[in-house]
Amino acid sequence: MSEEKFIPHSDYQEYPVEEMRERARSFYEEMKRRRTVREFSDREVPREIIKDCIRAAGTAPNGANKQPWHFAVVSDPDVKKEIRKAAEEEEKEFYERRATDEWLEALAPLGTDADKPFLEEAPYLIAIFSESYGIKENGEKETHYYVKESVGIATGMLITAIHNAGLVSLTHTPSPMGFLNEILDRPENERPFLLLVVGYPKEDVKVPDISKKSLDEITSFI
Repeated sequence: MSEEKFIPHSDYQEYPVEEMRERARSFYEEMKRRRTVREFSDREVPREIIKDCIRAAGTAPNGANKQPWHFAVVSDPDVKKEIRKAAEEEEKEFYERRATDEWLEALAPLGTDADKPFLEEAPYLIAIFSESYGIKENGEKETHYYVKESVGIATGMLITAIHNAGLVSLTHTPSPMGFLNEILDRPENERPFLLLVVGYPKEDVKVPDISKKSLDEITSFI
C-alpha cells in the first residue's frame, strides 16, 4: 500500500455571496451562447490554444486519479481525409440500414446526413480515447475505474474550454469508431469515445432553431 500524501488546498478561492451569484449567472449566460455547428471555416487556429484547452480537460475529476484518457489531435489534411472516408462509410450504413425510423425522425430537425465535409474543413479533429486499462512500466495491466464517467467529464470540460477560447465544436460519434485506432495508431487498451471537430464557424453559419429544457424540467430540489 502506498502512503497517503496530502497538501493544503491553497488554490481554493472563496467569493462573497453576491459575487458568487454574479459569477454563476454570467457563466450560465456565457455557456448559453455555445452552439454546436456543422460548417467550419478553414482558418488556422494556433496550436497553443488547443493545447491549453486540453490541459484544462486534463484537470477533470476521475476515478482513483488514473486519468484514463488520451487526446489525439489531428491537423494533417491527409489524415483528416482518411478519417472522413472511414466515418462516412459507417454513417452511410447507419442512415441507410441501422437507424430506426424513430431515430431518423429525432435527427431530422438537426439536418444531419451521412455526408461529413466538416471532418476535412475544420482545422482540428480531436479524437478522444478512453483507456479501459493502463499499462505499467513492467508491462502489467493496471485497472482503471469509472472510465466512461471520467472521460465524459473531461470531454465536457474540453468542450467548455473550447467555447471559452472563442472557438466552436461538434461532437461526432460514427458507430463503430474502431477505425480511429487503426488510422491514429492507438493501442488496444484505448477505445474511441468521441470525435470532436474544432475551429472557427464558417461565415454566416446557421444552426438549428432548437431550445433547451427549462430548469424546472431538469431539476428537483429535495
